[in-house]
Amino acid sequence: MTLKRGYKDLIDAANAEITTLPTAEAIARLGSDEVVFVDLRDRRELEREGRVPGAFNCPRGMLEFWIDPDSPYHKPVFAEPKTFLFYCASAWRSALATKAAQDMGLGPVAHIEGGFKAWKEAGGPVEEVERR
Repeated sequence: MTLKRGYKDLIDAANAEITTLPTAEAIARLGSDEVVFVDLRDRRELEREGRVPGAFNCPRGMLEFWIDPDSPYHKPVFAEPKTFLFYCASAWRSALATKAAQDMGLGPVAHIEGGFKAWKEAGGPVEEVERR
């Protein structure tokens, strides 16, 4: 089977239309009342690797449902007048998520270049997540 567009094509297309924040700039925004860090990784990844301190966890598969105020799954955090900085492990899911959020009208939105891996490599703070 040959796909019309593979995941790399989708990521490249998303990155052409969204804002990608350099890791150092994202680290500098930590603690701002105007910013919500949104961790798109699943619970196992959070428990294993930790997260950006204070980040809101939204598994990638629920993002559109949690953003939409008409959805029965809506999360009020997405109705706040904030800047939303998305991240995942390597900035693949976050590129697609940022594009989807932008297309839905959430904003301003951006994602962190290189994802959580780059965050840790740059010395960004990490908090542990308790196992359930």
